[in-house]
Amino acid sequence: MALQQQIKHRNSVQLLNVGILGILVLLYAPLLLHWLDGWLNKSISIEHEYFSHGIIGLPFAAYLIWMNRKKWRRLQDTAHPLGAVLLVTGGILYLSGIPEWVNVSFPAILAGLCLWFKGIAGCRLQAFPLLLIFLATPTAIPYLLVPYTLPLQSFIAGTAGFILNQVGMEVIVDEINIYVGGRIVEVAPYCAGLKMLFTTLYVSLMLLYWTGALSSRRTTTWFLSCAIVISITANIIRNTLLSFFHGTGREAAFKWLHDSWGGDLYSACMLLLLIPLLNWMNDYFSTDAELQPKAESQR
Repeated sequence: MALQQQIKHRNSVQLLNVGILGILVLLYAPLLLHWLDGWLNKSISIEHEYFSHGIIGLPFAAYLIWMNRKKWRRLQDTAHPLGAVLLVTGGILYLSGIPEWVNVSFPAILAGLCLWFKGIAGCRLQAFPLLLIFLATPTAIPYLLVPYTLPLQSFIAGTAGFILNQVGMEVIVDEINIYVGGRIVEVAPYCAGLKMLFTTLYVSLMLLYWTGALSSRRTTTWFLSCAIVISITANIIRNTLLSFFHGTGREAAFKWLHDSWGGDLYSACMLLLLIPLLNWMNDYFSTDAELQPKAESQR
């Protein structure tokens, strides 16, 4: 009798999970496909294109959730009141029909489900996948940051102009405008490197988690700091090349690096530099941690 009850309970739980998964697919599969199509074909809004790192981040989050499934089952079923709040809030956001709110409803619903079924422990277990999903959800944050990028634009323009002057080109820099050979190149707000910076930090978090270095505050701090420097430096070099191409009449090269797949290739090569950097930091800090106790014992 007890065995039959366990089987019935297990079957009901499985049916509930399948039902919830089916509802999520019906609600959000079209939205996710819209994001993917917009990121790949650059048909989405400029602000939402800043979140194209979701192309790799969302599948990675799904993979982590799947790998945590056994741990999830072992957690005690505990409903947290905040879960109901997030589920209701997510439903309201979805039904509003406002694109920004519909987007945000996705991570809200997922976090609400974690809290409703497994409480704080469940949310803690899926915390990093939920973070990846939230950071890949298109919002208006880039639009809100644009008014504050003028100092960065001016810095990039001045540095690019300085580099071109060093190679013998006559360049005039006027705030965010670079004049090369009578042609003007503007370091616009969306050329200030925010998209590259967002992607760099996102990929850095993934690498830190994958290698287990995220638990080390020192490694995480140094790695993220170096990643920011690399991203800004790479964007300065990119704007310098764009100014050179446009100023010397190499329009095909300019369009390739600015509008075509050249920009994606450039970003990918920059991101690949993060892997050996993190490996070196892990080796350096682990060696330093081993040497420190030995040095203290010899005192």
